[in-house]
Amino acid sequence: MFRLKLVPADTAFKFIGLRHVAYAVSALMVLASMALFFTNGLNFGIDFRGGTMIEIGTEGPADIGDLRNRLSSLNLGDVQVQEFGAPNDVLIRVEQQAETEGSDQTVVELIRGELGEGVEYRRVEVVGPKVSSELVEAGTLAVVIAVILMLVYIWFRFEWQFSVGAVLALMHDVLLTIGIFSIFQLEFNLSIIAAILTIVGYSMNDTVVVYDRVRENLRKYKKLDLGELLDRSINETLSRTAMTSITTLLALLALYIFGGEVIRGFTFAMMWGVFIGTYSSIFIAAPLLMILGVKRDWSVAAPSSTPSV
Repeated sequence: MFRLKLVPADTAFKFIGLRHVAYAVSALMVLASMALFFTNGLNFGIDFRGGTMIEIGTEGPADIGDLRNRLSSLNLGDVQVQEFGAPNDVLIRVEQQAETEGSDQTVVELIRGELGEGVEYRRVEVVGPKVSSELVEAGTLAVVIAVILMLVYIWFRFEWQFSVGAVLALMHDVLLTIGIFSIFQLEFNLSIIAAILTIVGYSMNDTVVVYDRVRENLRKYKKLDLGELLDRSINETLSRTAMTSITTLLALLALYIFGGEVIRGFTFAMMWGVFIGTYSSIFIAAPLLMILGVKRDWSVAAPSSTPSV
């Protein structure tokens, strides 16, 4: 029976030999991302900037283009019209207006006047500056706590060298994701925070697979040069890593094309995260063990059937 293999099982690529190039490229990209964040900033969505959200239901399938044109004529600034759930479910989001008394109520009245009574007004929510600020703090805190918990988890499961290497790789992935959103000024909202948390989990999973093989090989090959051992470990897991990443990217690509506007930012962030997470697990997390001085004398002995090199 034919079995598809994207990468042969017996590869012998010299990844560790490229580590200095990878360090330089990653350092430049991280510095560029931080510079863009502090100079260009992020295009925060209404979740973080404040504004008004109105959920409506139309009698038949909503004409999103017509709704956008009609609401844009009201000159309310950034107005987003998105379909979600059923074809007649529409979410309208309007950016925060000038802080004058009753401005939010005026926005609602203007939209009601434009759309008339032919639609069902199901929900009206106003996100004020205080709530937006709290959401920014909560989102940042969620990412920081996730990274710290990953650090503790890897520390207990492996050794501190693995923990530091994995967390540095995670920070690399998160900073580059923020950088890509800054350079293209893509909308940064709560769904992107969810995407970053998912990227943290995905990247950590990829890194743990490589680290598990490294630890296993450290027990087997106690005298093998560490660089050669890391190359061997990465090559032994390369087929699994490639298959997981490519199949995940294919699923995300389908969601990006056919999933609609509502989840487009989320799927873009996830695609970038899968790509950069795979890169970091091979070219950043594993080679960092050479700098951090990983332990060679693991207390658990290798299986007796396995020869030492």
